[in-house]
Amino acid sequence: MSTQGGAGGVTLTRLKKMKRAGGKFVCLAVYDAGFAAVACRAGVEVLLVGDSLGMVLQGHDSTLPVTMDDMIYHMRCVKRGNEGALLMGDMPFMSYASEAQTLENAAALMRAGAQVVKLEGGAWIANTTRLLAERGIPVCAHMGLTPQSVNRIGGFHVQGRDTSQAQSIIEEAQLLQQSGASLLLLECVPVALAKTIAETLEIPVIGIGAGAETDGQIMVVHDVLGISPITPKFVKNFLAEADGGIQDAIAAYVKAVKEGAFPAPEHCFH
Repeated sequence: MSTQGGAGGVTLTRLKKMKRAGGKFVCLAVYDAGFAAVACRAGVEVLLVGDSLGMVLQGHDSTLPVTMDDMIYHMRCVKRGNEGALLMGDMPFMSYASEAQTLENAAALMRAGAQVVKLEGGAWIANTTRLLAERGIPVCAHMGLTPQSVNRIGGFHVQGRDTSQAQSIIEEAQLLQQSGASLLLLECVPVALAKTIAETLEIPVIGIGAGAETDGQIMVVHDVLGISPITPKFVKNFLAEADGGIQDAIAAYVKAVKEGAFPAPEHCFH
């Protein structure tokens, strides 16, 4: 059964209220109408149309080949299946390199159905975040491991383990909040760092590979179902333990996040 409630569905205001109340919310990356509907009925509050589709659906070894046309197509698909979740969409690689390009591409993603756009980066996306927020486009800033920068950072590695890098991430997260970011996503950072950031910021913080102390969790639907080509440390195959089918597996993921049982210590970095 869906937990969305109300004709308007989940909003950023609702997520902020959940954070203040100490509740956990659940996010899932999906790419089509069918999985969107199933996720909503299982209680997922935020659906992300991620550029991870480049690896999960298209078979690439990174997210870099994904285009705006890809993102718009899949956002439209997910919107048709959505039943009240907040819709978030990735701005793909080099789609926000200039001010004009940023506004054009963010507007296109919003017209396709997105209610929040997600950008990867730290302090350098502060002006872009402000530019979008001032024009009524909510932003989720993505920090820590940022897959679009995989070539610069030399692979898919945990970020923020040394003191100076951790402090830089904290300061840049605060800057992005001040610049108007509505959400922050932390990927592959130590549990203690994610906890500090979640406690420091007023905006909701979503984690993936960041421990259980964030306000929300996100996984890719293919990881929840155990059908991804790779299985990172921070994912769990919920279908393997489910008594029923796909919806039961996603509902088990939702329940585990809400109860604080996922991510467990074996899914975390220290």
